[in-house]
Amino acid sequence: MTADPTANGIASPPVTPRGAPRAVLGAALLGFFLISLDALIVTVALPDIGRSLGTGMSGLQWVVDGYTLMFAALMLSAGALSDRVGAKRAFGGGLMLFAVASAACGLAPGLAVLVAARLVQGAAAAVMMPASLALVRQGFPEQAERARAIALWTVGGAVAVAAGPVVGGTLTAWAGWRWIFYVNLPAALLALALLARVPASRRLPARLDWPGQVTAVLAMGGLTYGVIEGGAEGFGHPGVVASLAVAVAAAVGFVVAQARGTHPMLPLPLFRTRVVAVSLVVGFMLNAAYYGGVFDFSLYLQQERGHTALYAGLMFIPMTALVAVVNLASARLAARYGPRVPMIVGQLVGAAGLLSLLTVGTHTPVWNVAALMVPVGLGGALAVPALTAMLLDAVPADRAGTAGAVLNTARQVGGAIAVAAFGALLAGAHTFLAGMRWSVLLAAAGLLAGAGATLTLPRAGRAVLRTRQ
Repeated sequence: MTADPTANGIASPPVTPRGAPRAVLGAALLGFFLISLDALIVTVALPDIGRSLGTGMSGLQWVVDGYTLMFAALMLSAGALSDRVGAKRAFGGGLMLFAVASAACGLAPGLAVLVAARLVQGAAAAVMMPASLALVRQGFPEQAERARAIALWTVGGAVAVAAGPVVGGTLTAWAGWRWIFYVNLPAALLALALLARVPASRRLPARLDWPGQVTAVLAMGGLTYGVIEGGAEGFGHPGVVASLAVAVAAAVGFVVAQARGTHPMLPLPLFRTRVVAVSLVVGFMLNAAYYGGVFDFSLYLQQERGHTALYAGLMFIPMTALVAVVNLASARLAARYGPRVPMIVGQLVGAAGLLSLLTVGTHTPVWNVAALMVPVGLGGALAVPALTAMLLDAVPADRAGTAGAVLNTARQVGGAIAVAAFGALLAGAHTFLAGMRWSVLLAAAGLLAGAGATLTLPRAGRAVLRTRQ
């Protein structure tokens, strides 16, 4: 049920002016574009960043995971913040902070400043993501229109996924790696201009869960640090053991805080519906496979094969060229057959692509490698729109911000853990190729597990969840 907008002193939403839905979708799409772009554009530039700043594998992992860690750790509270202050205000504030942090990344004199700025970027992205989904929900109240809008919204991420490696490689080769961050500024300004045309969002009662937020940051940060540094220092290193112990203790504290808290940021009743639980598992596995794969093969093409950042970026074009088209096809398939079909098919296609990459060696023709990566991109593109729409249909409208935050937290945790774990496998294996193959096998197993979980959903793939208000 949608909450009464006049309850608890919350003003009724303004009448939506003509043209506002387009502005809503344009701003939300650009925001999603920037968020997705900065998760991937940096990957192809990692070897150049390492040479420029004098850092090794663990430092490069932090350049990637500094962003995704804060993105994941703060997104749950950001969903409540979006509900509390209004989606428009939350999105605008996050967008401005994102632009400032992007400029700081480009100006960073050393690794410490770059990682710190990436942490701020991730925090800003955490605010933007659930707010962008809530804006779409606000601008398109009808289910059919909302499904189409979500499909178009995912195009922003799809274009970023397609453009990220190529733009990153091109800018790194022609202007230097710092320009992969400066490129965010004009897109952010355009999104702010569109946002100015969007009516004010309804504010909903929501309280920040500080015990849950602190324990979430400690759990994710401790786990990420332990896995990254474990690959560099060994998992028996005292600092690594202590970090993993903190992660376990904080995770237990988080669950207790959510179970006993008056206003938990992750209401545990969410998980009583199978649709929601499976959505989170699938989202985690899809991002782990995709982001981990891009991380591995960017390094493979440059460090193992000796190609430039531009060349490496171009090799990802076949993998990403049809992502936007497949995103739209996913929405049509879900409308006709239910979301379960594109989700299962997408995961199986992705797993098949990953397993085929086990054949890649030092002398495999590079264009063969590029072709083998295509199913990985298409599988995710087929599954994600259906997954997102299914989750939003499974929760009340007044929990759209929180639901979006939960899903995208699961996805970003998947990406962060994959980069940390795959980097540790690359660092710990006797050869680069051995570590890469173990990473690919692990990612394929995750997708197959996700497909199996999706099979347990009812054919309709739709359930309504009523959480406590």
